[in-house]
Amino acid sequence: MDIYKSRIAGELRGGGATLENRNPSDLSDLIGVTHMADTNVLDDAVEAARNAQRAWAATSIWDRAHILDAAGNLVFERKQALGELLAREEGKTLAEGIGETARAGQLLKFFAGEALRLNGEVIDSVRPGVDVSITREPLGVVGAITPWNFPIAIPVWKLAPALAFGNAVVMKPASLTPATVDALAAILDEAGLPKGVFNLVQGNGQIGAELVGHDGIDAVTFTGSFGVGGKIIKACAKLRRKVQAEMGGKNPLLVLDDANIDNAVDCALNGAFFSTGQRCTASSRLIVTDGVHDAFIDKLITAMKSLQVGHALEKATQIGPVVSQSQLDSNLNSVARGAEDGAEVIGGERLNRDTEGFFQAPALLVGANNKMRTSREEIFGPVASVIRVADYDEGLATCNDTDFGLSAGICTTSLCAARDFQRNAEAGMVMVNLPTAGVDPHVPFGGRKGSSYGAREQGSYAREFFTQVKTAYVG
Repeated sequence: MDIYKSRIAGELRGGGATLENRNPSDLSDLIGVTHMADTNVLDDAVEAARNAQRAWAATSIWDRAHILDAAGNLVFERKQALGELLAREEGKTLAEGIGETARAGQLLKFFAGEALRLNGEVIDSVRPGVDVSITREPLGVVGAITPWNFPIAIPVWKLAPALAFGNAVVMKPASLTPATVDALAAILDEAGLPKGVFNLVQGNGQIGAELVGHDGIDAVTFTGSFGVGGKIIKACAKLRRKVQAEMGGKNPLLVLDDANIDNAVDCALNGAFFSTGQRCTASSRLIVTDGVHDAFIDKLITAMKSLQVGHALEKATQIGPVVSQSQLDSNLNSVARGAEDGAEVIGGERLNRDTEGFFQAPALLVGANNKMRTSREEIFGPVASVIRVADYDEGLATCNDTDFGLSAGICTTSLCAARDFQRNAEAGMVMVNLPTAGVDPHVPFGGRKGSSYGAREQGSYAREFFTQVKTAYVG
């Protein structure tokens, strides 16, 4: 059994309360115990970051790039062990855990390159004899709050650009997944990151709120629920503090009459149920036109029932457990609400396996409409509503009729429909004949409406949040 503590300027720091970290595939598997940080630990983390940030910003861009690249190499070298640890504590299948770990390595190496590409501009002034330069500078100390569903990729896609551009970081990861990010912090130390530049604070939501409001924090980047994100945005507005928030989705997959049905079923199966539906980009609304509705549903149900739900580390498993008892209860309540509101529920029941865990069958809510609670609220589990529409126009309107706007997909063989959807879908990311979940690490990630607030994450667009612009005039 491991002990997980906060890491402040390279030193391990315990706290008061402790929290067990158990494998959701096998509750008898106690992975470790987390020491939850108190206010004193947080204060020391912020102080360490402030003390280290100026020297880090003054470090040559080559040295910054080298450290991030070295960290990426270490992640790649250990992706099997890290992926297994991730699968044990979060419940992703082993293949998904290894894949997410590899993505973290890609992100570290990508932002190693971005450290060398932080360009400015030199332009002529309207006044003779005056030079104008435009440069980007670090923000200072960034507070990062990360979720449990991608416990290594999301921390990396926040910390890597922050560090690449000269910021120091204080990170509060989800209390459900302390082990993976603790291993990541140890890798950063091993790669040569100076003490205090990255500080890890293990704790609950209360310590996260204190991080957001701390006087020593210059900006906050958050990924999590819409409710928590809204509170953080308001708090940062009062503090006049830069904030970035990714807050989920209610993503549609529109299937038209002319779609390749087998491909559409594959897209729906992957988007709605893989990773146990615990992705903000999951296809939680399957919007299907009349002509293909019944054939699509028949094939999807057959494919859904063939999915193997089980222990995340077993080779045959395609869908692992739900992350926790509270999340499972929430999912089961959503399925029950769907039935109460008139949908035909197929699947969705709790499953028993050889080990005690939080296993749930994937669920389809057939005959749903877009006004049902299950079609409006993010469920964050393997549950998808099926909504019948007459044609493309009604389908597009239904896709856009949501408070969220992260990802939207369409399955069609019509170039005209695909191009129209690409232009008119009210989402930050649009997928054509692909699952709504699954994005590349070198391009911007983010949405519209209630899904996102502030600048985009990932790719070269990350510099818009993690740097600030300075215009200098020299006469």
